[in-house]
Amino acid sequence: MSNLETEPAELLCDGSTPIGTLTEAPAPVVILEPRDVPLGGPRAMGVRRTLPQRRRSLIGAWCFVDHYGPDDVSVTGGMVVPPHPHTGLQTASWLFAGEVEHRDSVGSLALVRPGELNLMTAGAGISHSEVSTPATTALHGVQLWIALPELTRHQAPHFENHVIAPVTLNGVTLHVFIGSLAGQTAAALGDTPLVGAQLDLPAGASIDLEVQSAFEHGVLVDTGAVSVAGTPVRQYELGFVDAGRRRIRVENTGEAHARVLLLGGEPLGEQIVMWWNFIGRSHEEITAWRAQWQSDVIDETDAAGPFGHVAYHGAALPAPVLPTVRLKPRD
Repeated sequence: MSNLETEPAELLCDGSTPIGTLTEAPAPVVILEPRDVPLGGPRAMGVRRTLPQRRRSLIGAWCFVDHYGPDDVSVTGGMVVPPHPHTGLQTASWLFAGEVEHRDSVGSLALVRPGELNLMTAGAGISHSEVSTPATTALHGVQLWIALPELTRHQAPHFENHVIAPVTLNGVTLHVFIGSLAGQTAAALGDTPLVGAQLDLPAGASIDLEVQSAFEHGVLVDTGAVSVAGTPVRQYELGFVDAGRRRIRVENTGEAHARVLLLGGEPLGEQIVMWWNFIGRSHEEITAWRAQWQSDVIDETDAAGPFGHVAYHGAALPAPVLPTVRLKPRD
């Protein structure tokens, strides 16, 4: 999904958070509240964004978390995101309900469905579109970005789809879609150490997850009443758990089904610059990519450029105007 803000801030995100250490008193869970971001006009679909924000820019290499729905497509019109560019990141699309058609400039045509991971690696540059299908009546899911490290951020773009088999432990159902958790290893591993999983907990259920102590973790609550390491996390909030823990307990404290997303990874160890749909290392990189997108695609001067062409019936998305002030450091 694109960042469709008309005046996106340019952020310098510090991914060099020190790795925690095992102590008798681990750091408390920090609650990150979402902010509402519209993806169009007043009736258009909106998202709840928990990353990035002032209190926390990254969790491992996870740098962008948009949570949406359930949306009545007959009211919002669903997801209609024209071709737009990305650099220096991976997009991870994960649905709870509905279906979205993905097209990109490397020739991929795929559907995003519940229980399947669509992972697009932008690398040196890619463009893609996302449109909910006519059969979709309700749309519900998350769009996630992963910042690529310096070593691989200029790689060739590519796309992959993985069907995730669920496993059940102590009554809790897990879909591990990136990395390893609870004895399960996904086909998608990431360019830095990462984990991503959906957990479905019946009323009163709990699970003690053995985790990598070098990882930072975030638990995003989609539905239900949940506590993370003993701290209540309300619906739509994200509970941040600093590195240094070997186990994280997730508990459904309510009387209805609960669903959460667990995201984690080693601190990236690099500063990144985020603006619109680009991730780079400097203001100058962002400026150059914006100019190339506008020239090659919007002005149609070079269909063979790094952002290529998407087989989409409609115009591509122009880039917003760059901010007039240079970036300020963000933690």
